[in-house]
Formats: sequence, structure tokens, C-alpha cells
Amino acid sequence: MTLAQAIRKAAQTLSEQGIDHARLDAELLLAHRLHRDRVWIITHIHDALGEKDLKAFEDLVERRAKREPLQHIRGTQEFWGLDFMVTPDVLIPRPETELVVESAIKIAQQLRTGVTFLDLCTGSGCIAICLAHDCPSARVLATDASSKALVVARENAGRNSVADRITFLHGDLFEPLESLDIHGQIDIIVTNPPYIPSGDLSMLQPEVRDFEPEMALIAGPVGTEIASTIIGQAPAFLKQGGALIMEMGMGQADALAAMVRADARYASLEILKDLAGIERVIKARKA
Repeated sequence: MTLAQAIRKAAQTLSEQGIDHARLDAELLLAHRLHRDRVWIITHIHDALGEKDLKAFEDLVERRAKREPLQHIRGTQEFWGLDFMVTPDVLIPRPETELVVESAIKIAQQLRTGVTFLDLCTGSGCIAICLAHDCPSARVLATDASSKALVVARENAGRNSVADRITFLHGDLFEPLESLDIHGQIDIIVTNPPYIPSGDLSMLQPEVRDFEPEMALIAGPVGTEIASTIIGQAPAFLKQGGALIMEMGMGQADALAAMVRADARYASLEILKDLAGIERVIKARKA
């Protein structure tokens, strides 16, 4: 069997299971098995595939057909041009979260002194690591309530050569910072917190519902519970003029904006849309 035949068969299997971009997934799975990139696969599409590699490839396809995320099978996900290890213990980095990174870097570039970032709910560490990578003089703190997630985050910091510039702290939101006495010393707080209402869990794609950590997805019955806590507690840790940059769920912009406007400690508010035109990030500055 050639690579082309194996890919065609795999794509049909995946398509029958309702998987979008079935052929692309098949090509990426074969590239993963052969330790090659997708370009190599395409340029060698008529090469013969050995029996051992074929069997291993079919096993990978079977896993994907059961809706296991492609990123879990391959073990990695690209984000902001960097490579991140992903496991079932962390949320898979999504492209829309890059808007948080982009916004934070723009603000950091306007500051003349060394910047201190705080990343809440760091998960895989993708936001904190990208900020440390692109802002070499910055100090970065990152917290997460999951000790297993922090193991992944520390591994990712090491593989992206920023482990010496990020302090990972175990605990819920701001709680690990209480002993550090850094109130009023953070320039920029960034976060992609859980924001899905608990009632929506059953409606999520199987890849998300069955394979990603529920604690990284579900915020509570409404979906804005954790975001509300962050909005309420962030000013105590921000410098004057410091920024809170937070990802949010679809349809949550009005409710979160109202919370910010009702809090006199904030001086400005901006809602940012992602590439799909969805209101995705709320940016607020401390008075």
C-alpha cells in the first residue's frame, strides 16, 4: 500500500465518524508516525508504506476515529509560533487565545521599564511562555489550581528555553500570591479562565467534552463566575494604569463589561474581536 492509498483509506474512516478536515488529519497522523513533516508526506505520496508503519498508522487513525484530539495523539500543538506539549491534563491551546498574547505584548512595548506579567489559569503555560519568549526582560508569574497542569507548563517552559524567567505557583487564581506581598506591583494580568456554563458541557464536541479537563472548561452555571472573581480581585494586584486582559466566551462581553464599568477601580475598557468577528477578549485598565 502506498502512502496515498493509506491516507485515502484513513480519511474515509475519519470522515465517516463526522470528523472535519479528515484528509488533513490523516496526513498529519501519518507524518507523526513516520517522524516527518506534512510536506515530506506530500512529496513522497506514492512511496510504499511498510507493514509495521501501516499497522501503527491504522492504530492512530482508530484513536482519532474515537474522537481523541489530534493534538493528544501527536502530543504537541503549535501556538504563537512555538511548540507546546499537550496532555489530557491541560486545555489544548487555541488560535483565538493568541489575541491575549498579542494585546499584552503591545502594552508591554509601551512601558519603558521591566514588565511584570501574571498569568492566571496558566494550563499548558502557553500564554506565560509566549510572553517570556517575546519579552526577554519581563518577569512572569503563572498560577494554576491543577498541579498536573503545572507539570506540563514547566516542561513547556523548558522546551522553549524560558524556564528561568517564569515562576509557576500552585493554587487557585490569586491565592498563591498572597504570601509574596506583590499587591499593586503587577503591570499586566493575562488569563484564559474557564468560561463555559456547566449546562453546556454535554453539547461540546466529543474531543473537548470527553478528553479535555473539565476544570479548565467549566466556570459554573452561568459561565462568568470565574471571570467575575478575576475582575473583582485584579485591581488589588495591578499597578496604577495596569491592564487586565482576559479571554471570554461567546456572548459574555456585555455582562463582563458591565462588571468592569460598575467597579470604580477601572478607568477604561475595550472589547477585542477575534478573526471570526467574535467578541473574545476584554481589556481593562486600572484607574
